[in-house]
Amino acid sequence: MSRRSPEEPRVSKVSVVVIWAKAPVEGSVEVFHSELAGLAAKGGKVEGTEFRLTSAGDRRLEITIADAESAPGAPPARVTVRTAQPFTFFVRDVTVAFPVYIPQYAVAVTTAEDARTFEQIARDIRALGLLSEIEQIESEPEEDYDSAARRTRSLQCQTWLGLSRDIRIFEISPHREAGYWGWIRPRFHGPGVVVEESRNNAGLWYDFAVGRGAACEVDITRRLDEGRLPIVHGEQRDEGMLYRLTVFVTYERTRLAAETLRGTQFLVADGYGFGHTFTPEQQAEFEKLAAAELSRNEETVCHVRVEAVNTGRVPRYAWFRTPAPRWNTTCGYSHEEAGGFGVFETGRVYCVSSVDGKPLARSETSVLVQPGGKAVFEFAVPHRPIPRERARQLAQADFDARLTEVRAFWQAKLAAAAQLELPEKRVDEMAHAGLLHLDLVTYGREPNDTVTATIGHYSAIGSESGPIILFYECMGLHDLARRAIQFFLDKQRPDGSIQNYETYKIETAAFLYFYGEHYRFTRDREWLKKTAPQALKAAEYLIAWRGRSKREEQRGRGYGMIDGKVADPEDPYRYFINSGYACAALIRAAEWMREIDPARSESLAVEAEAFRSDIRAELAACIARSPVVSLGDGTWCPTVPPWAEATGALSLYAEGERCFTHESFVAQDSLIGPHWLMFQGIIDADDSLGDILLRSHATLSTVRNVALSQPYYSRHDWAHVARGEAKAFLKTYYNGFSGLADRETYTWWEHYHLVSPHKTHEEAWFLMQTRWMLILERGDTLYLLRAVPRAWMSNGKSVRFERMGSHFGPVSLAVESRLGDGVMTASYSLDAERRPGKLVLRLPHPAGLKARKAEGGAYVPEAEAVEVERPAAQGVVTLRF
Repeated sequence: MSRRSPEEPRVSKVSVVVIWAKAPVEGSVEVFHSELAGLAAKGGKVEGTEFRLTSAGDRRLEITIADAESAPGAPPARVTVRTAQPFTFFVRDVTVAFPVYIPQYAVAVTTAEDARTFEQIARDIRALGLLSEIEQIESEPEEDYDSAARRTRSLQCQTWLGLSRDIRIFEISPHREAGYWGWIRPRFHGPGVVVEESRNNAGLWYDFAVGRGAACEVDITRRLDEGRLPIVHGEQRDEGMLYRLTVFVTYERTRLAAETLRGTQFLVADGYGFGHTFTPEQQAEFEKLAAAELSRNEETVCHVRVEAVNTGRVPRYAWFRTPAPRWNTTCGYSHEEAGGFGVFETGRVYCVSSVDGKPLARSETSVLVQPGGKAVFEFAVPHRPIPRERARQLAQADFDARLTEVRAFWQAKLAAAAQLELPEKRVDEMAHAGLLHLDLVTYGREPNDTVTATIGHYSAIGSESGPIILFYECMGLHDLARRAIQFFLDKQRPDGSIQNYETYKIETAAFLYFYGEHYRFTRDREWLKKTAPQALKAAEYLIAWRGRSKREEQRGRGYGMIDGKVADPEDPYRYFINSGYACAALIRAAEWMREIDPARSESLAVEAEAFRSDIRAELAACIARSPVVSLGDGTWCPTVPPWAEATGALSLYAEGERCFTHESFVAQDSLIGPHWLMFQGIIDADDSLGDILLRSHATLSTVRNVALSQPYYSRHDWAHVARGEAKAFLKTYYNGFSGLADRETYTWWEHYHLVSPHKTHEEAWFLMQTRWMLILERGDTLYLLRAVPRAWMSNGKSVRFERMGSHFGPVSLAVESRLGDGVMTASYSLDAERRPGKLVLRLPHPAGLKARKAEGGAYVPEAEAVEVERPAAQGVVTLRF
């Protein structure tokens, strides 16, 4: 029981009544942070804290609470009513105007003075005409990018450029505060580049200037080459002068191509990611390899061209300042007229500059440009300063020829993946650009070495690298996914655990889940035989870990679940996300072990099912003791905490704990909460538990159905697709990427408060969202276009993909809308050996019309879909309207 200081307000007694729709009802009452002063029943009897209501008429249980807490911030008095459908409420929340009405349980709680029956309360609430958060979305027009972008914030992010596989990358950006281009920062993935000339151990950082400088008007735009390639084009308008920038990265001398790409050894790359952890043996190997890996015979180079075009009718000046180190980063430097070189006092060259093909004589210059004419400034910044003789060679580089080879390099990468063609240009570009963004920071030696799928400037994490690997699978890049999985196997600890990032304890379970996904996608038995002993050791580690919680005193507080922090907050509890990953990993382990050891497979399956049962039991216990909250339609719904030991959503402060983190009160409830269990397959998204998780999450933890702070950690998105809730999903989808990704270059932040650029974990989940609305597997059923926007089906538009990966092998689809003729046609192709038991193809009419005739399968009007039982390897579906 809580104890109160004398000055805190108190309520001597409060009485509430619990009213059920049906009898009999029996159970008991518990009061927390207060005292039970009385219990009385109409239509039944009471013994101590237990009750039984049997009347067919009035069914009311009056609960009187003494000494109830009412001070803001104090742990509030709450009551748990334990029946076959137990629930909990805060005493302070009970009012006549908005009773605690839980139709799912056919129960209501109101004040003792309220004489209404359950049916009358239900009628009065329905009469208000309110809608829940999800119902409100269903009542609105379907979300699209324009409607979302008008309401969400527009964030701008620096752009990362590099070669892929190689940690010698560059950041480039305009000076946002000043309003002109720009700056360049070389990085070894995470940290900046420190060289012998660096002052105070600071990393290299170069500033340059285009145009007249900071002004009252800023007019800068950027875009990617072809809307998708990691080559940046920018424009800066300075009244009558237009400055056009083109920026790319390539080798210093060697032609960039798949066969010339070397990359960085994966352990060295990992060592330059923030947050990495090494065993002593790994640290020794890193130190042995690092110097040789980074001291190569040529650098990566950032090439920049600025074309200053006079768009006016009279001559105008153009201004340019070549890159120079920031004041606090290096020793002395100078600009040499003869070569257009930026030179450190050591004699090494950090930049080569020219104007109109001739060496730039001075570091700052103005050029008079005639109407319609242009001046061309070019400069090249090597990742680390180079000797003069190499600088002279670099000065001879043909910008256009290098640009052509870089463009061909990235185009070839896209051509090697599954082909995707979407009718919405922005989404189509983001899907392709996103794949290359992931590839850009997936490091390792080519062509076959282990790679590390990094996330922003952090090292790889089993949980956050998972969606990157998964999207590679979806795009048919199974070999790259295999190499990324090998990273975790190569770093596995002797006890079978995976501990790659700081003190996160989620990696073993998450890694093993995505390991199982690789087998589902590829059915690669040879790979499995080679790697299964290590994977099995990880599974055994999880089983032993779970075993430590199999104590009777742990019942209702995480029995059989694994403990440990799963993210930044130092909370070493039994998170549902961690146990969900572990259980799903064991389910998959039972699948792949059937290929190797059927007996062990059976024991793993038994363990996984017991694990699943324990998680569900603990979730039910949490729901029973977690306070209900009011939804938008006037009904109430239980909340659920992120870990099994807690009581309700942390943000409700049922026990007075702190929960504000990462600029949000609701981050832990939402981002690492139990709704992950739907994605992980521990609970069915369609059942009543799924309803509770989604409804409480929508009211507490979303804005425009998007989670706060770091929204792509929230897996309610998958649940909406799985449940066929296309409108709710699209609300999340469009408001999510319009508010967190740079709208010009499609680069992602990790958080809304501008933490961690080029965050590929967030981008990968967006890419997986795109994939789920195109392809979703559930059991033996393959869903196609389950959540695509209706606008994509407008007359003349098409959706196409070829060789996209799935649990059923490669899938291809081509949809053509000829609604001018009243027809939609979809042609599909499946793997002949791995076809699903059922194919469900959704073809929504833009106006919501239902087809009058379907060919190629059974039409389900309410789902706007055609179902094909035991589909052939190829088929055609036609809808006629």
